[in-house]
Amino acid sequence: MNSPLLVANATIAFGSISILCLLILHFVSPEFKPGFRMVSEYAMGKYKWLLTVFFISWGLCSITATLMLWNIVNSGWAKFGVVLLFVTGVGALLGGLFDVKHKLHGLAFAIGVPFMPIGALLISYNLIDKAEWLPFSTTLLVSAHSIWISLIFMAGLMMYFFSSLKKAGIAFGPDVPPLTVLPKGVIGIHGWANRILVLCYLLYPILVASIVVKSM
Repeated sequence: MNSPLLVANATIAFGSISILCLLILHFVSPEFKPGFRMVSEYAMGKYKWLLTVFFISWGLCSITATLMLWNIVNSGWAKFGVVLLFVTGVGALLGGLFDVKHKLHGLAFAIGVPFMPIGALLISYNLIDKAEWLPFSTTLLVSAHSIWISLIFMAGLMMYFFSSLKKAGIAFGPDVPPLTVLPKGVIGIHGWANRILVLCYLLYPILVASIVVKSM
């Protein structure tokens, strides 16, 4: 097995493990209501180790994808996109090392979340200029654009949730324990948006790696 194929398969494997961990957490930790509890909050339950595997696998998925893509893209902007994908991977790794109770978890979020939308678009528009990637252009662009859409969707729902808490006179913030039950009159579905975002972030490198495997 040659090196690009090995790295592509590793990307698919790490991404699949990460998604599987998230799925298992959904069932083994039902006390964390997915509607308004963020994925990171699973660290406060009995299966913190599973969340750690989730984050580390996510990080390794992104990082192996950068190793795979570096010699495939052929423009400066696209290579910058690959660097942003690498940064996203580092952020995910930090999310595994520093859980939601750690003061550096916010830094992990700031590193791992904002840069992926730009990186995926820069990479994708370079790839679809290549004849061998043209048949996959629609799928690739849908996946790339779903990333920034999911980020805006989650951010909007979180803003609405915090606004609802403020109107209800309920305290919230980094020094306040997360809610375990939704207060009356407060709607929280940002947790689902958070999970959709995670899937979009993971499915993109898995998709790209799958295309590389098919072309080998």
